[in-house]
Amino acid sequence: MPAGPRRRRHAAVSRARVFEVDPSRPEASPEAVEAAAAALRKGALVVLPTETVYGIAARPDDPDATARLFAAKQRSASLSLPVLARDAKRAWALGTRTDDADALARAFWPGPLTLVVERTTKSARWALGDRPRTIGLRVPDHQLAQALLGRAGPFAATSANLSGRAPLSGRDELVAAFGDLVAVYLVTPPGSAGPSGLPSTVIDLTASTPAVSREGGVPTAAILRVVSNRDRGRTL
Repeated sequence: MPAGPRRRRHAAVSRARVFEVDPSRPEASPEAVEAAAAALRKGALVVLPTETVYGIAARPDDPDATARLFAAKQRSASLSLPVLARDAKRAWALGTRTDDADALARAFWPGPLTLVVERTTKSARWALGDRPRTIGLRVPDHQLAQALLGRAGPFAATSANLSGRAPLSGRDELVAAFGDLVAVYLVTPPGSAGPSGLPSTVIDLTASTPAVSREGGVPTAAILRVVSNRDRGRTL
């Protein structure tokens, strides 16, 4: 009798590579970081910690890679994948740098704030979901994520969980959820600091008035202060 889907996934789990990496010392695990970077460059999926939650990542300019990410999460492509960049300069190569976006990036990047802006020509054809004119950008405040960005370039990343369920945080549950659908897992060793569990705040800057679409690590009040202070400076 042919093996069912559950059995096939279990049998293939051993093909995934799992590395324990101290997130504050990624330079001590060059093999792990390079394995993850190589997987991303080839279009495979990677799980890694950030300062917010564990993320599942894919090369953003490869439609097959982002399709694999949607399938692994069992997530509808009607939703959009945000993109992580190493710094603001690299982010603005992918999304339009408006006055509000620049002010918020200066105030909260690197950190848990995702800015939704219009795409540039560089990202215009990327298959990130159902909003082809906009892109969510974030610069993470996390040494391991930064090390991977330095090796692989920007990557699409969303919370490592099945769609509609709580983010996962342990090595065993991450591997059990995704198995060999993910090529490389970077996990924190026992006793080291893991993600905070609080997602990034998402603010949409593409409408006439900035709108927070998800509360998270940066308080809405702090965001509004930055935007309102910029507006007052412009009108005085």
